[in-house]
Amino acid sequence: MTMLSVEGLHAAYGRIPILDGVGLAVEAGEFVGVLGHNGMGKTTLLKTLMGYLRPTAGRVTFEGTDITRLPPERRARMGIGYVPQGREIFPSLSVFDNLRMGLAGGTRREAEVIPAIIDEFPRLKPLLDRPGGALSGGEQQLLALARCLCGDPRLILLDEPTEGIQPSIIEEIVDHLHGLRAHRGLTVVLVEQNLDFIRALSQRVLIIHRGHITREVAPEHLADPEVVGEFIGVTG
Repeated sequence: MTMLSVEGLHAAYGRIPILDGVGLAVEAGEFVGVLGHNGMGKTTLLKTLMGYLRPTAGRVTFEGTDITRLPPERRARMGIGYVPQGREIFPSLSVFDNLRMGLAGGTRREAEVIPAIIDEFPRLKPLLDRPGGALSGGEQQLLALARCLCGDPRLILLDEPTEGIQPSIIEEIVDHLHGLRAHRGLTVVLVEQNLDFIRALSQRVLIIHRGHITREVAPEHLADPEVVGEFIGVTG
């Protein structure tokens, strides 16, 4: 079943066009990577899908419902989660209170949700009283993902999760996401520059160039530097 469908999507910042007729479809339970140079529209695509940027043309459909004009909070209640680039946790709030913020605006009960989330992210358990800003970059990324899951999304839009993170936690995030796919049937659209990470998780990789999806690449092809250089000019 198609969970997310995007047709002819255009978006701009003022008079500067960024997305130029993006089209894609994501099936339920699928992990799809989006790869391209910086400035090609990857983050703008996720912000538009989440509703933070209003498209100038095109259509976005989630589970058969047209959400093109819906605000972010409506999309979140429908089951779309967003983990932005830079994580954007609340640095002065404790880890526990950051998780509580993931429940804001919903109907799920704290006592039912947060203990289960902590069980899924055991690294966070001894850190619950610590301010979010005191965590390492990798711990903050795990917290951002855990906070997103508190809203019980079926689709997560995940933007550059490995940025500034040590390799050991990158591997841990890969394991978490594989587990979420297996246990929750989670669907993910992943924007990433780390080729090993996107190859380890994605079932398909879409190449974006100048705001347009130009082709689809099998993840195993990302192991070939010449192929990657031909597609996007990224070699590591």
